[in-house]
Amino acid sequence: MSENWQIGKVETRSEHGLVACQHWLAAEAGARVLSAGGNAVDAAVTTALALSVVEPWLSGIGGGGFLLRADGTSGDVDVLDFNVVSPAALDPADYPVIGGDGGDWFSWPAVEGDRNLIGYGSICVPGAVAGLAEALSRFGTISWAQALAPAIEQAHRGLLVDWYAALALAIDGHNLSQFPASSALFLREGRAPRVPEGGKTLFLPMAAKAATLERLAKAGARDFYEGEIADRLVSGLRHGGSRLSGHDFASYQPRWLLPATQVYHDRLVHAVPGLSGGPTLISALAELETSLTAKDPLSGQAAVAFARALRRANEHRYRHLGHASGESCTSHISVVDANGTMVSLTNTLLSRFGSKVVVPDLGFALNNGVMWFDPRPGRPNSIAPRRQPLANMSPVIATRDGRPELALGAAGGRQIVPAVAQLLAYILAYDMPLEMALSVPRLDASGTGIRINRCASAEMTAAIAGEFDVEVVDDTLYPVNFAVPSAVMRRDGVNVGMAHPRNPWASVREGRR
Repeated sequence: MSENWQIGKVETRSEHGLVACQHWLAAEAGARVLSAGGNAVDAAVTTALALSVVEPWLSGIGGGGFLLRADGTSGDVDVLDFNVVSPAALDPADYPVIGGDGGDWFSWPAVEGDRNLIGYGSICVPGAVAGLAEALSRFGTISWAQALAPAIEQAHRGLLVDWYAALALAIDGHNLSQFPASSALFLREGRAPRVPEGGKTLFLPMAAKAATLERLAKAGARDFYEGEIADRLVSGLRHGGSRLSGHDFASYQPRWLLPATQVYHDRLVHAVPGLSGGPTLISALAELETSLTAKDPLSGQAAVAFARALRRANEHRYRHLGHASGESCTSHISVVDANGTMVSLTNTLLSRFGSKVVVPDLGFALNNGVMWFDPRPGRPNSIAPRRQPLANMSPVIATRDGRPELALGAAGGRQIVPAVAQLLAYILAYDMPLEMALSVPRLDASGTGIRINRCASAEMTAAIAGEFDVEVVDDTLYPVNFAVPSAVMRRDGVNVGMAHPRNPWASVREGRR
C-alpha cells in the first residue's frame, strides 16, 4: 500500500499590495517596500534583486528577462526587454554540432563539448542590472541603492543551506566543480554541502557578491557595463576564453516596447512581443477563444482543445521563429500594489546556475545565453553575433475595462507558454479562483508528445491519447514538468495572490501600510 502526500498552499486576499514569487525571503523584501509606501515597480525590482541572492541558481544579476507594468489608474501597459545579447565577436564556427545537421522541429543536435551550454563560450551580455535599474528609474519611487539594500543584507548573511538549496547544489555539483571560482563559492571540497543535523545552520559566505552589490549601490547600475565592475567582468571573462568585450557591455541597453495583445473573454491580454514566448502564447489564445467550448475546464474535451491549440502554436514557433532550448531555471515575480498597479517580471540565468561560471571576486553566476540559439546554421534562431536569442519567458498582464486585473507568469523553459495559456483560461474563461487554478492538474504540449499530470482524470488522459502520444508524469519538484507559476489578481478593490502550491519556498507576502 502506497501513501500519497497532498501538498498545497492557499491564496492570499488583501486590500493591500501583494508580492508573489518563488522564495518567501525575497517576497518579504518586496512586501516591506510596499509597506513603506513603495509601488509595484519598487517592490518587483527589490524582490528580483533579493532572489539573486537567496536562489542564485535560478536568476540574478548575471541573467536577463522581461517586465510588464500596468498602471492602476490609466491602464497603460509598458513592456521592458532586458534579455541577454550575444558577443559581437561570437563565431558560429566555434559551436560545431555533433553528428551533422540532425534534429527536428522539436529538438536540435548537441554541440561539441557542450560549449553552448556550459563554460565561458556560452555567456551572453547580462541585461538584468540595466533592466531593473531602468524600470526603477522610469516608474519607481525608491532609489537604486534602496532597492539593493535587502539583497546586500542577505548576501552579508550568506546563502542558507537548507534541504532545498542542498538539492539545487547537488544537482549541478559536478558542473560547478569544473570552475574554481564557482566551486569555491557554492561547494565544499568539490561537493555540494550537506544540511547540518541537530538543529544547526550552515551559511555559504557570499562576501564577494555583497561587495559587488555594494559597489552597484554606490556607483550606480551603469558601473556593471562601463565602470569598475565591467572592467573586472570583462577581464575575468576574457581570461576564461569568452569573446565578450568591453564594448559589448558598454553598448548594452534595455528596450521599452509596446505589448503584443490578444482579446480573450472580454479582457485584453498583454504579452512580450518579439523574441519571447509572447507571440506563441497569443497564437494559442486566439485559437482557444473559439475552440475551448467545454463547460468543464478539466474535461477530456477541454484537454484536447488545449493540446491542439498549444501544439499548433508551438509547431509554428519551432518552424518559423526558431527554438529556445527546453531547460530553463527561472524566477517569476507577480506584484500588485494598493493602487492596483501591477508588474509581471521574469528573470533567468537559463540553465541552473547558468554557464556555471563565476568570475573570481565578483561572486555571482553568469547566464548561458548561447544555449537559446539553434546551433544549426541557416535557421531563424541560429547562433549569431550581437543578437538576442529566442526566449521562452512569457510574463503577461490581463486588463479588463482598461484596468489591470491579472499579472501572471511562470518559470520552466518551454513549459511556460502551455502553463500560462491554461491558467489564463482557467481564471478568465472559467472564473476559477487563483488557488484552484494553480493547483489543478495541467498538461504540457511543448515536446514531441503531450505530458499529462498523473493526478488528471482518466477522461482527460484517454481523450488526449486518442489524438496524441501521451506521457503521464508526476508534478514533481525536480525535474519540473509543468512550470512554476505565480499570479496576482485584483477584483472589486481586493487583491488576491497565489504562488506555486508545490514549490517549497514559493510564497505571497502582503505589504501593509
